[in-house]
Amino acid sequence: MKPTSALLAVFTAFCSATAIAQTAVPAHGDMPGMHAEQSAASDTDLPSTAAFQAADQSMMSAMSDIEYTGDADRDFVAHMIPHHRGAVAMAKIELKYGKDAKLRKLAKDIIAAQDKEIAFMNQWLAAHPAKK
Repeated sequence: MKPTSALLAVFTAFCSATAIAQTAVPAHGDMPGMHAEQSAASDTDLPSTAAFQAADQSMMSAMSDIEYTGDADRDFVAHMIPHHRGAVAMAKIELKYGKDAKLRKLAKDIIAAQDKEIAFMNQWLAAHPAKK
């Protein structure tokens, strides 16, 4: 699989997971057969989940805080930087909590690739100041 295809697959999975996570789920007490005294730690109580949720929120907040300028090139780069930073943050979470050797390798590759792209985009922004 090409690195671009792998990144697209990870991004697609991330978007799907985010959409699923945003779907309303009844609390344990509201679910048939579930009582508060029976509830054990759920998947959403795991440290990795909390880390992914924080990374998601940080990335989405950073992306939505950027105002559009009407310059497609500048808007693309300005929004891709926090998007790539989010990918790096998620990859670091995989390295901290993940066990699968192939996914850990992918995470390392994502960090290396995204860090280079972030540096390029920051240089591009510096060389192309916003028009007033």
